[in-house]
Amino acid sequence: MTGVEVRTVAAPELGERVILAIDTSLGTSVAVGAGGQIAEVSSDDPRGHAEVIGDLIARAFAEIRIPTASTTHVVAGMGPGPFTGLRVGIAAAHAFALGRDLSILPLVSHDAVALEHLETGAISGVRVVQDAKRRELFVTDYTGLDWTGTPERDAEPRLLPREGYESIVNEVWPERVPAAALVRLAARRLASGATFEADQALYLRLPDVMQPKAPKPVTP
Repeated sequence: MTGVEVRTVAAPELGERVILAIDTSLGTSVAVGAGGQIAEVSSDDPRGHAEVIGDLIARAFAEIRIPTASTTHVVAGMGPGPFTGLRVGIAAAHAFALGRDLSILPLVSHDAVALEHLETGAISGVRVVQDAKRRELFVTDYTGLDWTGTPERDAEPRLLPREGYESIVNEVWPERVPAAALVRLAARRLASGATFEADQALYLRLPDVMQPKAPKPVTP
């Protein structure tokens, strides 16, 4: 596999959990957390989600050196993101969880981006901005971290026109969603008893292909 980046981060909040996180809302990112460490494997290819997702999952488990059967929780990044790419990661997470009789833990993908920036000094909040194509942007605003260490949203993810958009201080345009941060967020929510998001993709707009409407009845 070419164009793949691997990194390992510390995660003391994991405890005894083994968490797999998958996100394809922006590139493809997979992370596995176990034993206080997270291995993250990512590809920035904006189109090859389906082609790389299986290899990335296998690579992440190989990097952390544990078998897939050890997984206790599966996290899916729910977007916002484009229809075609986003559904690949969600489907992969569901398939992996189903094969091991596990539940899906859905999270907003932008929360992972916000976490990394809020923990590195963005004390006055952060705005995550993502190119949504079609001259539009996916935007989510955050005020800071709550008592569980989870980013607090000032406004829910929304779709804005690129034309006329005005940048703000502490704005970040991620190259990818860090799956390692999704693992950490899931561990914190599990430890605190906080709820997860709805198991519903955040497309924020209609897909390119629509089901045809029923034909109008022909009157005699």
